[in-house]
Amino acid sequence: MTGSLFKANFWNADFLSTVGYDSIIQHLNNGRKNCKEFEDFLKERAAIEEKYGKDLLNLSRKKPCGQSEINTLKRALEVFKQQVDNVAQCHIQLAQTLREEARRMEEFREKQKLQRKKTETIMDAAHKQKNSQYKKTMDAKKTYEQKCRDKDEAEQAVQRNANMANPKQQEKLFVKLATSKTAVEDSDKAYMLHINILEKVREDWQSEHIKACEVFEAQECERINFFRNALWLHLNQLSQQCVTSDEMYEQVRKSLELCSIEKDIQYFVNQRKTGYTPPAPIMYENFYSSQRNAAPQGKTTGPNVARRGPPPVPKRLPDDPDYSLVEDYTLLYQ
Repeated sequence: MTGSLFKANFWNADFLSTVGYDSIIQHLNNGRKNCKEFEDFLKERAAIEEKYGKDLLNLSRKKPCGQSEINTLKRALEVFKQQVDNVAQCHIQLAQTLREEARRMEEFREKQKLQRKKTETIMDAAHKQKNSQYKKTMDAKKTYEQKCRDKDEAEQAVQRNANMANPKQQEKLFVKLATSKTAVEDSDKAYMLHINILEKVREDWQSEHIKACEVFEAQECERINFFRNALWLHLNQLSQQCVTSDEMYEQVRKSLELCSIEKDIQYFVNQRKTGYTPPAPIMYENFYSSQRNAAPQGKTTGPNVARRGPPPVPKRLPDDPDYSLVEDYTLLYQ
C-alpha cells in the first residue's frame, strides 16, 4: 500500500489543527497497546501451560495408578503413565514456544516504536515551525493593517486641513502622511515576506505530513499482518498440541486393545494358585460313640480316611451305660 488512504483522509481546514495527525497517532498507539496485550496474553498462557505440565509430570511420576495390576492391563497402565509423562513434557515445551512468540511480538513492537519515533520527531518539528511562522505572519499582518489605518487617518487629516492657513501645521500633516506611507510599504513588505515564508513552511509541513501518513499506513499494514500471523500461529500451536496429545493417547488406546481379561485372570491363577483339592467337610462326632471309648486314655484318634461317613444314629437302650437317657428331664420350671 502507498499510504493513499491515510494521506487522503486526515486533513483539516483549520491551518493550525493537528486533529487528523493526532487521530493517526492515537490509532497507532492503540495498535501498539493491542500488541502488548497479546504479548502479555502469551506470557500468561505460557505460565499456565508450564504449571499444568509440571503438575501433570508430578502426577504421572509420583501418584500410583493401578500399581498392583498384572499382565496385559499392567502393561497398558505403564503405557498410560508414560504417555501422560510425554503429554506433560509437550505442555512444558509449548510454554517455551509461547514465550518465544511473546518475545518476537515484543521485538516487533520495539522495532516499530523506533521507526515511528523518527517520523514523529520530524512531524513535531514541522508542527512547531508551522505554528511559529503562522504566529509571526499574523503579527506581521496586524502591524500591516495598523499601519494602513494610520496612513488612512493621515490622509484624512490632510484632506480636512487642506484650506488651513497655517503652513507649518500643514507641513507637519504631510510629513506624518509620508511617514505613514513609508511605514505601510515596510510593513507590507514584511507581511508579504512572512506570507511567503509561511507558504514555504506549509508546503514543507504538507510534504512531511504525506510522508508520515505513508510511513504510518505501511507500519499499520505490517502490524496488522504480523498480529494476524502471530494469532494464526498461536492457534496452530494449540491445535498441534491437541493432535500430539491425541497421538500419545492413541498409543494407550492401542495397548488397551491388547488387554485380555481371560489372559489376566489366567495369569493370576498361574501365579497364585494354591492347589486343586478343596478341604474335606467337618463331620459330626458323637461324644458318646463307641469309637471314642475305644481310644486309649489321653490319646485322640482321628478318622482313617479323608472323608468321613454319615454320623451313627444313637440307640435308645436303657441298659447301655454309655448313653444318658433324658426322657423325663425338662428345663421348664414347674
